[in-house]
Amino acid sequence: MSPIAVTITIIAYFALLFTVSYIAGRKADNAGFFVGNRKSSWYVVAFAMIGSTISGVTFVSVPGMVASSCFSYLQMVLGFIVGQFIIAFILVPLFYRMNLVSIYEYLENRFGTSSYRTGAWFFFISKMLGAAVRLFLVCLTLQLLVFEPFHLPFLLNVAITVALVWLYTFRGGVKSLIWTDSLKTFCLVVSVVLCIYYITSDLRLNLGGMLSTISNSDLSRIFFFDDINDKRYFFKQFLAGIFTVIAMNGLDQDMMQRNLSCKNFRDSQKNMITSSISQFFVILLFLMLGVLLYTFVAQQGLTVPAKSDELFPMVATSSYFPGIVGILFIVGLVSSAYSAAGSALTALTTSFTVDILHAKDKEETVLSKLRKRVHVGMAVIMGIVIFVFGLLNNTSVIDAVYTLASYTYGPILGLFAFGIFTKKQINDKYIPLVAILSPILCYILQSNSEAWFGGYQISYELLILNGLFTFLGLCLLIKRKDNRVVSATRTIK
Repeated sequence: MSPIAVTITIIAYFALLFTVSYIAGRKADNAGFFVGNRKSSWYVVAFAMIGSTISGVTFVSVPGMVASSCFSYLQMVLGFIVGQFIIAFILVPLFYRMNLVSIYEYLENRFGTSSYRTGAWFFFISKMLGAAVRLFLVCLTLQLLVFEPFHLPFLLNVAITVALVWLYTFRGGVKSLIWTDSLKTFCLVVSVVLCIYYITSDLRLNLGGMLSTISNSDLSRIFFFDDINDKRYFFKQFLAGIFTVIAMNGLDQDMMQRNLSCKNFRDSQKNMITSSISQFFVILLFLMLGVLLYTFVAQQGLTVPAKSDELFPMVATSSYFPGIVGILFIVGLVSSAYSAAGSALTALTTSFTVDILHAKDKEETVLSKLRKRVHVGMAVIMGIVIFVFGLLNNTSVIDAVYTLASYTYGPILGLFAFGIFTKKQINDKYIPLVAILSPILCYILQSNSEAWFGGYQISYELLILNGLFTFLGLCLLIKRKDNRVVSATRTIK
C-alpha cells in the first residue's frame, strides 16, 4: 500500500472514532469517566469486551504464531473461559457490593494503606509499560508505512499517536470507551473475516475446502498432552489461562472498569460470560487465518519472514490481493492498538487519581480539574516511554517488558486471594517487601528450572507461582496477637 492510502485509511477511521467518542462522552461527568455512571447495557459491554482483550500485538502475532505453537493457544483460551466464570461469580459481586471506583480500594479495606498502594503501584507500572509497548509496535509499523516515506521523525510519530489517544478519551473516559471498543470489535471481526475470505478465494477454495485445508494441516493441532516439559503442554496452558485471566482481567483496573460500568452485578456477569465465549471464536478466526497465510505463502513460493509477526503485514499489504485487504489490515491494526492504548490511559488516570492521589472524595469541580491534569500527565509519560523504546531499538527490550508486566500481576493475585479466601489480618507495613521478593524468587526459579528440575521449563505457570509465593509470604505476616485477643474473648464468654 502507498503511504497516502495508509494515511487516508487512518484519517477515515479516526474521523469515525472521534464521532463515536464525542457522541458517547459529551455529557460525561467524573462518575461517567471512571465507571460510566454504572448505566451501560450488559450486551453492549459484552460486545465491547470481545475486542478490548485483543491488542495490536495480538492482531499481528496470533496468525504468525501457529508455525511454532499450532492451535495450542486455544488451550489457554479455554482456561480464560473458566477464569471469567470465577471472576463473574466471586469478584464481581464483591466489587459491586463495596461500590468500588478503583478495585484496589478493596485492599485498603481488607488490609490497610500499604497493601492498597502496593496493588495500585504494581498495576501502574505494569499497565504503563504494557500499553507503551503495544503503541510502540504500532508506531514502528506506521513509521515504515507512512512517516519514513514522508521523511518525518519517529518523535513526531509518537507525539501524534499519543495525542490521538488522549483526544478521544479525555472527555468521556469509560463512558466513551464502551462505544469505541464496540467499534473496535466490529472492525476486528470484519477485517479478519474478510481477510480469510479473500485469501480463501485466491487459494481457489470454497467453505468446505477451506475448513478441510485447515483441519488437515499439522498447524491446526490443539491439544498437547505428551510432554510435560513442552511449553505447549495442556495443563500448563489451561491452568495458566485460568489464573492469567483472573489476574489480568479480574484484578486489572483497565478491564474491570468496563465490567463495573454495568447497571448491576448480574448484568456484569452476563456480559463476562457472553464475551468470554465469544472471544474463543474470535481467537479461533485469527488462528485459522494463520494457517491460510502459511498455506498461501507456500503455494506462491514466497520466503517465510524470519519473524512470525511480519507474516500477516507482509501478505496483507502486498500486491497479491485487492487493495481492500491492505485497508482491512490497517483498520484492524489501528483499531485494536489505539483502543487498547485508550483504555489503558483511562485506567491509569483513574488508578492514579483515586488510588495514589486519594482524590475521590474531593468536590466535583476540583476532582474534574485534577483528573484532566493527571490524564495529560499519563499521556506524556506514555509518550516518553515509547520514545525510549525507539531509542533502544531492541526487540529483546519488548520481551523483557512483557515478562516484567506478567511478573507484576503475581503479587496482586496473591494479595486478593489471601484477602478473599482467609479472614486473617496481617502486618500491612511489610506487604511491599513480600510483593517485591515474590517476583525475585520467581526470576531465580525460572532461570534455573531446567538445571534444577531435569529439563523442565517454567512457562505460563510462572504467574501461578508468583501469586503462590506472595500468598505464602502473607501467611508469615499474620498478626498473632489478634488470635490471642480472639481466644481471650471466647474464654470470657
